[in-house]
Amino acid sequence: MKLLRGTKRMPAALRGGVLTLGSFDGLHRGHRELIAHTLAQARTTGRPALMLSFEPMPREFLNADSPPARLTNFRERWRLLEGSGLDALIVLRFDAALRSLSGSDFLRLLVEDLGVTGIVVGHDFRFGRHGEANAAFLQAAGTSHGFTVEVLDPVRVGEERVSSSLVREALEAFDLARAGRLLGRPYSMRGRVVRGQQLGRTLGFPTANIRLRRRRIPFGGIFAVRVHGIAPTPMGGVASLGTRPTVGGIEPLLETVVFDFSGDLYGRELEVEFVAHLRGEVRFESVELMMVQMQVDAREARELVNKT
Repeated sequence: MKLLRGTKRMPAALRGGVLTLGSFDGLHRGHRELIAHTLAQARTTGRPALMLSFEPMPREFLNADSPPARLTNFRERWRLLEGSGLDALIVLRFDAALRSLSGSDFLRLLVEDLGVTGIVVGHDFRFGRHGEANAAFLQAAGTSHGFTVEVLDPVRVGEERVSSSLVREALEAFDLARAGRLLGRPYSMRGRVVRGQQLGRTLGFPTANIRLRRRRIPFGGIFAVRVHGIAPTPMGGVASLGTRPTVGGIEPLLETVVFDFSGDLYGRELEVEFVAHLRGEVRFESVELMMVQMQVDAREARELVNKT
Protein backbone atom coordinates (compact mmCIF):
# COMPACT_ATOMS: atom_id res chain seq x y z
CA MET A 1 0.00 0.00 0.00
CA LYS A 2 1.39 3.39 -1.02
CA LEU A 3 1.14 6.54 1.06
CA LEU A 4 0.42 9.72 -0.90
CA ARG A 5 0.35 13.13 0.74
CA GLY A 6 -1.90 15.32 -1.36
CA THR A 7 -3.50 14.72 -4.75
CA LYS A 8 -1.40 16.79 -7.16
CA ARG A 9 1.17 14.13 -8.03
CA MET A 10 -1.07 11.13 -8.45
CA PRO A 11 0.83 8.26 -10.10
CA ALA A 12 -0.72 7.26 -13.41
CA ALA A 13 -1.15 3.67 -12.19
CA LEU A 14 -3.41 4.88 -9.36
CA ARG A 15 -5.61 7.23 -11.35
CA GLY A 16 -9.12 6.11 -12.17
CA GLY A 17 -9.53 4.21 -8.93
CA VAL A 18 -12.43 3.35 -6.65
CA LEU A 19 -12.26 5.62 -3.63
CA THR A 20 -13.62 5.60 -0.10
CA LEU A 21 -13.18 8.72 1.98
CA GLY A 22 -13.57 9.91 5.54
CA SER A 23 -11.72 10.35 8.85
CA PHE A 24 -11.60 6.61 9.64
CA ASP A 25 -10.66 7.15 13.28
CA GLY A 26 -10.46 3.76 14.96
CA LEU A 27 -11.07 1.77 11.77
CA HIS A 28 -14.14 0.16 13.32
CA ARG A 29 -16.54 -2.33 11.74
CA GLY A 30 -18.34 0.39 9.77
CA HIS A 31 -15.08 1.61 8.26
CA ARG A 32 -14.11 -1.94 7.38
CA GLU A 33 -17.40 -2.37 5.56
CA LEU A 34 -16.57 0.69 3.46
CA ILE A 35 -13.16 -0.79 2.67
CA ALA A 36 -14.69 -4.16 1.78
CA HIS A 37 -17.13 -2.58 -0.70
CA THR A 38 -14.33 -0.45 -2.17
CA LEU A 39 -12.17 -3.53 -2.71
CA ALA A 40 -15.05 -5.51 -4.20
CA GLN A 41 -15.89 -2.77 -6.69
CA ALA A 42 -12.21 -2.23 -7.57
CA ARG A 43 -11.63 -5.94 -8.22
CA THR A 44 -14.78 -6.21 -10.32
CA THR A 45 -13.75 -3.29 -12.52
CA GLY A 46 -9.99 -3.88 -12.49
CA ARG A 47 -9.32 -0.50 -10.88
CA PRO A 48 -7.06 0.57 -7.98
CA ALA A 49 -8.65 0.59 -4.52
CA LEU A 50 -8.00 3.88 -2.73
CA MET A 51 -8.72 5.58 0.58
CA LEU A 52 -8.68 9.34 1.11
CA SER A 53 -8.38 10.63 4.65
CA PHE A 54 -7.27 13.68 6.61
CA GLU A 55 -4.65 14.83 9.13
CA PRO A 56 -5.54 16.25 11.52
CA MET A 57 -9.06 14.88 11.72
CA PRO A 58 -11.55 17.59 10.69
CA ARG A 59 -13.13 17.65 14.15
CA GLU A 60 -9.69 18.14 15.73
CA PHE A 61 -9.18 21.22 13.56
CA LEU A 62 -12.69 22.57 14.01
CA ASN A 63 -12.69 22.03 17.80
CA ALA A 64 -9.11 22.99 18.56
CA ASP A 65 -9.84 23.90 22.19
CA SER A 66 -11.71 20.68 22.94
CA PRO A 67 -10.89 18.06 20.29
CA PRO A 68 -12.45 14.61 20.37
CA ALA A 69 -10.33 11.84 21.85
CA ARG A 70 -8.25 10.24 19.15
CA LEU A 71 -8.79 6.47 18.85
CA THR A 72 -5.92 5.89 16.42
CA ASN A 73 -2.98 8.14 15.64
CA PHE A 74 -1.51 8.12 12.15
CA ARG A 75 0.94 5.27 12.75
CA GLU A 76 -1.78 3.08 14.27
CA ARG A 77 -4.16 3.76 11.41
CA TRP A 78 -1.44 3.00 8.86
CA ARG A 79 -0.57 -0.31 10.52
CA LEU A 80 -4.23 -1.35 10.64
CA LEU A 81 -4.60 -0.57 6.94
CA GLU A 82 -1.42 -2.33 5.77
CA GLY A 83 -3.11 -5.68 5.36
CA SER A 84 -6.41 -4.30 4.08
CA GLY A 85 -5.75 -4.85 0.37
CA LEU A 86 -6.00 -1.15 -0.49
CA ASP A 87 -3.54 0.09 -3.10
CA ALA A 88 -3.00 3.56 -1.62
CA LEU A 89 -3.86 5.84 1.26
CA ILE A 90 -4.14 9.48 0.21
CA VAL A 91 -3.78 11.94 3.09
CA LEU A 92 -4.89 15.57 2.84
CA ARG A 93 -3.82 18.14 5.40
CA PHE A 94 -7.02 19.49 6.91
CA ASP A 95 -6.61 23.25 7.34
CA ALA A 96 -8.56 26.44 6.76
CA ALA A 97 -8.11 26.19 2.99
CA LEU A 98 -9.41 22.63 2.79
CA ARG A 99 -12.24 23.43 5.17
CA SER A 100 -13.41 26.28 2.93
CA LEU A 101 -13.56 24.22 -0.27
CA SER A 102 -16.98 24.34 -1.87
CA GLY A 103 -18.67 21.14 -2.92
CA SER A 104 -17.74 21.93 -6.53
CA ASP A 105 -14.07 22.50 -5.63
CA PHE A 106 -13.96 19.24 -3.73
CA LEU A 107 -15.56 17.46 -6.67
CA ARG A 108 -12.90 18.92 -8.97
CA LEU A 109 -10.20 17.45 -6.75
CA LEU A 110 -11.77 13.99 -7.01
CA VAL A 111 -12.40 14.17 -10.76
CA GLU A 112 -9.39 16.09 -12.07
CA ASP A 113 -6.64 15.12 -9.62
CA LEU A 114 -7.69 11.53 -8.94
CA GLY A 115 -9.85 10.66 -11.94
CA VAL A 116 -12.13 8.56 -9.76
CA THR A 117 -14.38 6.02 -11.43
CA GLY A 118 -16.19 4.96 -8.27
CA ILE A 119 -16.82 6.34 -4.78
CA VAL A 120 -17.97 4.46 -1.68
CA VAL A 121 -19.23 6.49 1.30
CA GLY A 122 -21.38 6.09 4.37
CA HIS A 123 -24.89 7.49 4.45
CA ASP A 124 -23.82 10.34 6.77
CA PHE A 125 -20.77 11.51 4.79
CA ARG A 126 -20.39 15.30 4.64
CA PHE A 127 -17.47 17.44 3.53
CA GLY A 128 -16.61 20.94 2.33
CA ARG A 129 -18.00 24.35 3.13
CA HIS A 130 -21.30 24.01 5.02
CA GLY A 131 -21.13 20.25 4.45
CA GLU A 132 -22.11 20.72 0.80
CA ALA A 133 -20.41 17.57 -0.46
CA ASN A 134 -22.69 14.96 1.09
CA ALA A 135 -23.76 11.59 -0.27
CA ALA A 136 -26.63 13.05 -2.30
CA PHE A 137 -24.30 15.66 -3.82
CA LEU A 138 -21.83 12.97 -4.87
CA GLN A 139 -24.57 10.82 -6.40
CA ALA A 140 -25.82 13.75 -8.49
CA ALA A 141 -22.26 14.63 -9.53
CA GLY A 142 -21.51 11.03 -10.45
CA THR A 143 -24.30 11.03 -13.00
CA SER A 144 -22.86 14.04 -14.81
CA HIS A 145 -19.16 13.20 -14.41
CA GLY A 146 -19.25 9.50 -15.12
CA PHE A 147 -18.39 7.87 -11.80
CA THR A 148 -20.48 5.55 -9.67
CA VAL A 149 -21.42 6.27 -6.07
CA GLU A 150 -22.29 3.57 -3.55
CA VAL A 151 -23.82 4.78 -0.29
CA LEU A 152 -23.75 2.26 2.55
CA ASP A 153 -26.30 1.95 5.32
CA PRO A 154 -25.13 2.05 8.95
CA VAL A 155 -23.43 -1.08 10.28
CA ARG A 156 -25.02 -2.38 13.46
CA VAL A 157 -23.76 -4.58 16.26
CA GLY A 158 -26.86 -5.74 18.05
CA GLU A 159 -29.00 -2.66 18.58
CA GLU A 160 -26.07 -0.22 18.27
CA ARG A 161 -25.10 1.68 15.13
CA VAL A 162 -21.32 1.50 14.92
CA SER A 163 -19.51 4.84 15.06
CA SER A 164 -16.24 6.31 16.34
CA SER A 165 -18.26 8.30 18.88
CA LEU A 166 -19.72 5.11 20.36
CA VAL A 167 -16.26 3.57 20.61
CA ARG A 168 -15.09 6.65 22.49
CA GLU A 169 -18.12 6.39 24.76
CA ALA A 170 -17.34 2.74 25.51
CA LEU A 171 -13.68 3.46 26.27
CA GLU A 172 -14.54 6.42 28.49
CA ALA A 173 -16.72 4.02 30.52
CA PHE A 174 -13.86 1.44 30.50
CA ASP A 175 -16.19 -1.01 28.74
CA LEU A 176 -13.46 -2.73 26.76
CA ALA A 177 -15.75 -5.59 25.70
CA ARG A 178 -18.23 -3.18 24.10
CA ALA A 179 -15.43 -1.23 22.43
CA GLY A 180 -14.04 -4.49 21.05
CA ARG A 181 -17.43 -5.47 19.61
CA LEU A 182 -17.75 -2.11 17.85
CA LEU A 183 -14.17 -2.19 16.56
CA GLY A 184 -14.15 -5.86 15.62
CA ARG A 185 -10.89 -6.32 17.56
CA PRO A 186 -9.48 -5.52 21.02
CA TYR A 187 -8.61 -1.88 21.53
CA SER A 188 -4.87 -1.19 21.48
CA MET A 189 -2.25 1.54 21.08
CA ARG A 190 1.00 1.28 19.18
CA GLY A 191 4.33 3.05 18.91
CA ARG A 192 8.09 2.86 19.25
CA VAL A 193 9.62 2.52 22.68
CA VAL A 194 11.44 5.69 23.76
CA ARG A 195 13.77 6.45 26.65
CA GLY A 196 12.07 7.87 29.72
CA GLN A 197 13.39 8.98 33.10
CA GLN A 198 14.35 5.33 33.80
CA LEU A 199 12.76 5.68 37.24
CA GLY A 200 10.94 2.37 36.80
CA ARG A 201 14.22 0.56 36.18
CA THR A 202 15.67 2.08 39.34
CA LEU A 203 12.63 0.90 41.31
CA GLY A 204 12.69 -2.61 39.89
CA PHE A 205 9.82 -2.06 37.45
CA PRO A 206 11.48 -1.26 34.09
CA THR A 207 8.89 0.15 31.67
CA ALA A 208 8.53 0.33 27.91
CA ASN A 209 7.48 3.93 27.24
CA ILE A 210 5.45 4.90 24.17
CA ARG A 211 4.54 8.46 23.20
CA LEU A 212 0.86 8.71 22.33
CA ARG A 213 1.05 11.28 19.51
CA ARG A 214 -2.49 12.51 19.90
CA ARG A 215 -3.91 15.66 21.44
CA ARG A 216 -6.39 13.84 23.65
CA ILE A 217 -6.52 10.22 24.82
CA PRO A 218 -9.82 8.29 25.06
CA PHE A 219 -9.20 7.06 28.60
CA GLY A 220 -6.50 6.73 31.23
CA GLY A 221 -5.46 4.82 34.31
CA ILE A 222 -3.82 1.50 35.11
CA PHE A 223 -4.58 -1.52 32.90
CA ALA A 224 -3.88 -5.20 32.49
CA VAL A 225 -2.46 -5.53 28.97
CA ARG A 226 -1.03 -7.86 26.37
CA VAL A 227 2.04 -6.70 24.46
CA HIS A 228 2.53 -7.67 20.82
CA GLY A 229 5.84 -7.36 19.01
CA ILE A 230 8.31 -8.87 21.47
CA ALA A 231 7.74 -12.61 21.11
CA PRO A 232 5.79 -14.80 18.66
CA THR A 233 2.84 -14.72 21.08
CA PRO A 234 1.60 -11.72 23.12
CA MET A 235 3.19 -11.17 26.52
CA GLY A 236 1.24 -10.09 29.57
CA GLY A 237 1.88 -6.84 31.38
CA VAL A 238 0.55 -3.95 33.41
CA ALA A 239 0.42 -0.46 31.91
CA SER A 240 -0.06 3.11 33.08
CA LEU A 241 -1.74 5.47 30.62
CA GLY A 242 -1.52 9.10 31.72
CA THR A 243 0.78 11.82 33.02
CA ARG A 244 2.34 10.09 36.07
CA PRO A 245 1.39 12.73 38.68
CA THR A 246 3.45 11.17 41.49
CA VAL A 247 6.71 11.91 39.65
CA GLY A 248 5.62 15.27 38.23
CA GLY A 249 4.89 14.09 34.71
CA ILE A 250 3.30 16.43 32.17
CA GLU A 251 3.24 14.63 28.82
CA PRO A 252 0.80 11.69 28.64
CA LEU A 253 2.67 8.42 28.11
CA LEU A 254 1.86 4.75 27.84
CA GLU A 255 4.25 3.02 30.26
CA THR A 256 4.17 -0.77 30.26
CA VAL A 257 5.82 -3.30 32.53
CA VAL A 258 6.14 -6.53 30.53
CA PHE A 259 5.99 -9.60 32.73
CA ASP A 260 8.93 -12.03 32.68
CA PHE A 261 11.01 -9.92 30.28
CA SER A 262 14.29 -8.13 30.92
CA GLY A 263 15.66 -7.27 27.46
CA ASP A 264 16.23 -3.95 25.70
CA LEU A 265 13.14 -2.66 23.86
CA TYR A 266 14.32 0.84 22.90
CA GLY A 267 13.35 1.63 19.32
CA ARG A 268 11.12 -1.46 19.02
CA GLU A 269 7.61 -0.91 17.72
CA LEU A 270 5.08 -2.49 20.09
CA GLU A 271 1.33 -2.85 20.17
CA VAL A 272 -0.26 -2.72 23.64
CA GLU A 273 -3.68 -4.39 23.82
CA PHE A 274 -5.87 -3.30 26.73
CA VAL A 275 -7.36 -6.27 28.59
CA ALA A 276 -8.94 -4.74 31.70
CA HIS A 277 -9.03 -1.46 33.63
CA LEU A 278 -7.64 -1.82 37.15
CA ARG A 279 -7.95 1.66 38.64
CA GLY A 280 -7.65 5.36 37.92
CA GLU A 281 -4.40 7.30 37.91
CA VAL A 282 -3.71 8.91 41.30
CA ARG A 283 -0.98 10.99 42.92
CA PHE A 284 0.71 9.12 45.79
CA GLU A 285 2.28 10.93 48.75
CA SER A 286 5.57 9.13 48.16
CA VAL A 287 7.33 6.94 45.63
CA GLU A 288 7.39 4.18 48.26
CA LEU A 289 3.59 4.14 48.47
CA MET A 290 3.40 4.11 44.69
CA MET A 291 5.72 1.09 44.64
CA VAL A 292 3.45 -0.84 47.02
CA GLN A 293 0.45 -0.18 44.80
CA MET A 294 2.43 -1.10 41.66
CA GLN A 295 3.08 -4.53 43.14
CA VAL A 296 -0.64 -4.97 43.83
CA ASP A 297 -1.48 -3.82 40.29
CA ALA A 298 1.03 -6.23 38.77
CA ARG A 299 -0.39 -9.22 40.66
CA GLU A 300 -3.96 -8.35 39.65
CA ALA A 301 -2.97 -7.74 36.04
CA ARG A 302 -1.14 -11.05 35.79
CA GLU A 303 -4.20 -12.90 37.06
CA LEU A 304 -6.53 -11.13 34.61
CA VAL A 305 -4.24 -11.66 31.61
CA ASN A 306 -3.86 -15.36 32.41
CA LYS A 307 -7.61 -15.75 32.92
CA THR A 308 -8.85 -14.11 29.71
